[in-house]
Amino acid sequence: DVEALFDLGVAYSTGADGIDVDMIEAHKWFNLAALNGSEEAMMCRADISDDMTAREIAEAQRQARAWLQATDRRAA
Repeated sequence: DVEALFDLGVAYSTGADGIDVDMIEAHKWFNLAALNGSEEAMMCRADISDDMTAREIAEAQRQARAWLQATDRRAA
């Protein structure tokens, strides 16, 4: 669900609902939402990327790939 992925990105980027702010997690969820067609997630991902190091972005991308692989295995 693209909205759920986006909402997780918002929660981690803002600290909503008592969640600790974690830009790597936020980037991961925005990235996953963007891969599923969310233009808003693409913009949010770009915005938070400006405040992240290249290493943090690479880690977020690695985590997004791992999540996709894990969900693909569960669906098979």
